[in-house]
Amino acid sequence: MHSSALKKFINVTEYAAIAAYELKGQNQEIAADLLAVSAMRSKFISRYLEGEIVIGEGERDQAPMLYIGEKLGKGGAKYDIAVDPLEGTTILAQGKAGALSVMAIAEREGLLHAPDINMAKIANGFDIDDKVISLNNTIANNIEIIANAKACAPSDLSVTVLDRARHEKLISDIKQTGAKVKLIQDGDIAAVIATTTGETDIYMGIGGAPEGVLAAAALKACGGFFCGRLLFEDNAQKQRGRHMGITDFDREYFLTDLVKKDAIFIASGVTDGPLLQGVSKNPDGFTVESLIMDSATKNIEKTQNKLVI
Repeated sequence: MHSSALKKFINVTEYAAIAAYELKGQNQEIAADLLAVSAMRSKFISRYLEGEIVIGEGERDQAPMLYIGEKLGKGGAKYDIAVDPLEGTTILAQGKAGALSVMAIAEREGLLHAPDINMAKIANGFDIDDKVISLNNTIANNIEIIANAKACAPSDLSVTVLDRARHEKLISDIKQTGAKVKLIQDGDIAAVIATTTGETDIYMGIGGAPEGVLAAAALKACGGFFCGRLLFEDNAQKQRGRHMGITDFDREYFLTDLVKKDAIFIASGVTDGPLLQGVSKNPDGFTVESLIMDSATKNIEKTQNKLVI
């Protein structure tokens, strides 16, 4: 992707981050998310590109903006676009660390068109033979495989899990292996990326499918493993899946199934966190830090831009 086009995409997450930041710590989750969505979409529609939202705010009848299938831009290069305008709405509403504005871009048909449902996930930031880890394995088996790959004991590993009631048995199973459990309130995209930096070793548990595709785009740029399964709760969700071309409802999706072509992952910090600094307000505008990960070039860099609003 040409550098000028990339800058336009970075601006999209930067402006979404600034919009959400204005409601930091004000306990207005819905309002903050709407501000981020509106800012992101307004930047998209002014760009000379042609994109389709394949991961967004939900199906068209659920989301007035950035809905799955929405066409954006004014023509030009064609892209699949996955977005999460505010990853960590609760984090932002409570003024806590780690809220992000996130998106991934790939050539058309490069990203899985996934419905906005839950996904079971296992991810780590180092290469393991494809399909050795599986959601069909026991937790102990998967942790043993990863420990062997890293030439360490299970007790040397840390596993990040969303702090949810649904994960009670998962947490118990992890602890029985001797591995350490790190609970997070929100933000599983950042948690997956953290497996590439040594902050944690493994991410496990149930989270959103959209976040799974976005996290896979990041892993594709820096190496790692991802395994996921869409969790269809009822016939209505299965019908939505069929509409997107999904016919095998028990399928395991690996990294190259979720991100089929080279992709660029971009995240801009909203609140300070281990991955990125949050938005800072200056007398003449805002400073935003962003992370850009390009799977084609394997280039990973951070930028800080000053924006006058």
